[in-house]
Amino acid sequence: MLTNVATVLAGLIGAGVIVMGVNAFRAPQAAAGFGIPDTPTGDRTFQAWLGVKAARDIAAGLFILILLANGSPHLLGWFMLAATGIPVGDALIVLRSNGPKAAVYGVHGATAAVMLAISVLLLVG
Repeated sequence: MLTNVATVLAGLIGAGVIVMGVNAFRAPQAAAGFGIPDTPTGDRTFQAWLGVKAARDIAAGLFILILLANGSPHLLGWFMLAATGIPVGDALIVLRSNGPKAAVYGVHGATAAVMLAISVLLLVG
């Protein structure tokens, strides 16, 4: 039962990350929600770097969906555990940039906590 819930949550995270990547390509101003103050969303160089991040987000989301299709909760759990480092790193970047604590803890930290919980449920289930 808990493995099924964790699998659904992992799928939602995968889809959400893909949507974030697509939005970053489509509307660079969406990057302001990441939490870094004074994000230069109109700068072409920044937009190029945002494109790099967007491509990686889309790929990470696809990795999750591919692992879901494989049907191995254990392998998905290990991937989700490793991928938890992404929102942890994002939180540290926003914190180091003097970004809002709501983004550090409420967005990135909460995402890391949910991903860690999903990992545990998939690995022990």
